[in-house]
Amino acid sequence: MKTLNAPWLSAPNTQRILSTLTDAGFEAYVVGGTVRNIVLGAPVSDIDISTSARPDQVTAIFEAAGIKVVPTGIDHGTVTAVLDGEPFEITTFRKDIETDGRRAVIQFSDTMAEDAFRRDFTMNALYCDAAGVIYDPVGGLPDLERRYVRFIDDPDTRIREDYLRILRFFRFHAWYGDDAEGLDAEGLAACAAHVDGLDGLSRERVGAEFLKLLSAPHPETALGAMEQSGVLARLLPGAGCKTVFALSALEADPDPIMRLAAIGGEDVTERLRLSKKQTAKLDLLRIAMGSSETIESLAYRHGGPIATAAVYLRSALFETALPEGWQSAVERGSTATFPVKARDLPASIEGPALGRALREIEQRWINARFDVSKSELLSDYLGDS
Repeated sequence: MKTLNAPWLSAPNTQRILSTLTDAGFEAYVVGGTVRNIVLGAPVSDIDISTSARPDQVTAIFEAAGIKVVPTGIDHGTVTAVLDGEPFEITTFRKDIETDGRRAVIQFSDTMAEDAFRRDFTMNALYCDAAGVIYDPVGGLPDLERRYVRFIDDPDTRIREDYLRILRFFRFHAWYGDDAEGLDAEGLAACAAHVDGLDGLSRERVGAEFLKLLSAPHPETALGAMEQSGVLARLLPGAGCKTVFALSALEADPDPIMRLAAIGGEDVTERLRLSKKQTAKLDLLRIAMGSSETIESLAYRHGGPIATAAVYLRSALFETALPEGWQSAVERGSTATFPVKARDLPASIEGPALGRALREIEQRWINARFDVSKSELLSDYLGDS
């Protein structure tokens, strides 16, 4: 029997949360991504707990123990216990009694097995008790150890329960799968067969899921499978992976918006419900990657990160090596300060003419790669005018 020995499990707060439930006569296990990530040696950000206790029982037990309880998802059986400022999400065992491809009607369950079989992938249905003993009702541990993303039981059934699982299948492979092993053929076929189901999902959910995929260190294999299966075209008509593959060869940073610019596609902002900030960055990168604006100018006008992303996107798009000295160009542009102020120009230049004059002088300065003094700029401009 495999056991875990992890600091988060032996921590006093975790042990107290678990023992508070088990001492009251209920089952309590750390579950899902927490167990998965520890087995993989990946970071753990949240501790999720699954229990046989009903939400009202969980609340009463913890309040009696002097532990704060917040009803964060009471309709779905979830409350959050807060101990010394640390949150623990606690969810009652559940089973689905009705699904429509977007959401499920759940019923509380008394068994770990029923709770496990309503989950998506085998690697996400692992449980661990306070002693570190792992419970594996669906055979997920072997899949996890070989880094193989597999649906629980029938993939078609799992996908029809929630069509977002199509995107989660690719996202989980991007983050946790073994590219040498490849994607599960049965799962991939099911995703292709049910691609129409993506149309009924909220675009906020779709966008959030896809950006998580694009944030993975190396999502290329998952993206390629999405393209070949028709999922990518359904998600973003006109999108393609060629430039993303080239970005990977250039060892670009895993910036999801940069990768989104490389993928292309129609109506991306609307289809993924991007935020205003994300949209502004995407639009800027799309323009910059196809423009002739110098690296220095991009860095000066938009900052070093945008200029750096544009350098990588241009090289990937045109399949060329990164330009020599590009880092120095980004540094020059991002640290340059325009030396001329409105007060430096004659008082006779005012209103719109003043703005035009400053822009013209600034462009001369940029064209000279910032290597012109204020006096030279003013002398040249006033002499020309």
